[in-house]
Amino acid sequence: MKHEIDELTQILGQLDLGSSVAEQDTLLETARVETSVFTDLLNDRVDLIPGTKGSGKSALYRIFVDFLPTFLLGQRRVVIAHGVRAEGDNVFHAFKEQFEKLSEQDFINFWCIYLVSLAHEQFVKDDKYKEYLRYASKEIEAFRRSCQLAKIPEIKARKTLREVLEWVLQAMPWPRPTLKIDKEGSYEIDLFGKRVEPQEPAKPNEAGGLPRYVNQVKDNLEAILTKADLYLWLMVDRLDEIFPRRTEMETRALRGLLRTLQIFQTPHLRVKIFLRDDILGQITSGSEGFTALTHITSRQSDKMQWSEGQILTLIVNRLFASEVLRKYLKIDKDKLKTNKNYQQQVFYLVFPPTVHTGSRQSKTLHWIYTHIMDGNGVVTPRDVIDLLTRAKQKQQDELQASRNGPFEWVIGPSAIRYGLAELSKRKRDTYLKAEFPRFWPKIELFAKGKTKYSEAALKKLLGKDWHKIVDDLLSIGFLQDAEQKGQRILEIPFVFRDGLELTRGKAE
Repeated sequence: MKHEIDELTQILGQLDLGSSVAEQDTLLETARVETSVFTDLLNDRVDLIPGTKGSGKSALYRIFVDFLPTFLLGQRRVVIAHGVRAEGDNVFHAFKEQFEKLSEQDFINFWCIYLVSLAHEQFVKDDKYKEYLRYASKEIEAFRRSCQLAKIPEIKARKTLREVLEWVLQAMPWPRPTLKIDKEGSYEIDLFGKRVEPQEPAKPNEAGGLPRYVNQVKDNLEAILTKADLYLWLMVDRLDEIFPRRTEMETRALRGLLRTLQIFQTPHLRVKIFLRDDILGQITSGSEGFTALTHITSRQSDKMQWSEGQILTLIVNRLFASEVLRKYLKIDKDKLKTNKNYQQQVFYLVFPPTVHTGSRQSKTLHWIYTHIMDGNGVVTPRDVIDLLTRAKQKQQDELQASRNGPFEWVIGPSAIRYGLAELSKRKRDTYLKAEFPRFWPKIELFAKGKTKYSEAALKKLLGKDWHKIVDDLLSIGFLQDAEQKGQRILEIPFVFRDGLELTRGKAE
């Protein structure tokens, strides 16, 4: 099919492929792909959802938080309450000094109070559930009493995330150290710099504090849900951004959160945690071990991975969310949802059959899939969307620069290659540099070099600790094994090559 320049310019100008950032993605609901992890979460089979950065964790979280609550309440009697959104990241960082002082047990207390506050604010006190809770007044009163005994005061008015966090930290049971003794006696300074007057010591059997009463709080919340025949999911995301990365604080905080999964795990009450798989490995594989890990991971989803067929569905769903393109190419929207062969067919109405000329070239879809794959075999929706967005923009530029129409493809081969090159530069900056600053000086040694290395070449390039460095670079997907004639060869995946200006071939 031939496309006239003016017509194609108009179509591309109106084509919106969405955003690779879930919080900004306008097509998240209309173009969603229902993976096995989506299905398992929908059917309450999983509570812990790990995945690589960009694999779709935040997108899945947002689908459940923003688009499915009405369906879940009406069809499954599930109430969604959620914590930690992107806009709250800086607020968490504002409390860094206070968080530094928390032990792992303190963080368990913190998360318990935080999750109870979510349940209270977004469920018990929310007017939209008033009708569902009309016969649970006794259970609600018992819940509020147990919160008071656990020293969790009720939030009287709607508060910002900053105010809630300050309130939670103030509500925690603190062992307050004595800092000064003067003529009037000792006094203490709490986390917020406020003077705490001496109190009478607690009696041996005196009730008080969160650790003793959290089970009662949970049981009373479960009683409300049972009475109302409802289920409550407390969903938490963006955990890779709220604490300083790869720090002891982050490890203590997230280990504490994982342990709350066991506390808030009842027939009617669940905590759903979305967490990067590398962080999950980091916080559970330390020298101190992680007791009862099998209980926590018993409801863990499969790692979020995308097959070539799922990537095809992702692409065509986003392309033909555009009514203009759909009408122009006469696409059957209903058939598109159910027929994989049809998805293949319409994909190649937009893109060329191959990206490079020649009889032995792979099909364009396979080329895109393999060229954005890292050394661990991971392909993410974020990278697909980024590549295609840049390719679309490049195609628009080519249309404006050339009047030699018509064009054969909506998005042509040179535009796709450009999209990969721009994606590679972004991966260099936002993944290799930003995520792994301690590895970057070694990664930078590969810049403007070759794409394949023998062990001898790596030893020469990286120095005496080359073996450990290679293991690290393999773990993050920067290198991959590629045996050649019985010799171990390590190769840099396509997705990183343009960003480092590499030349194809083997290093001497």
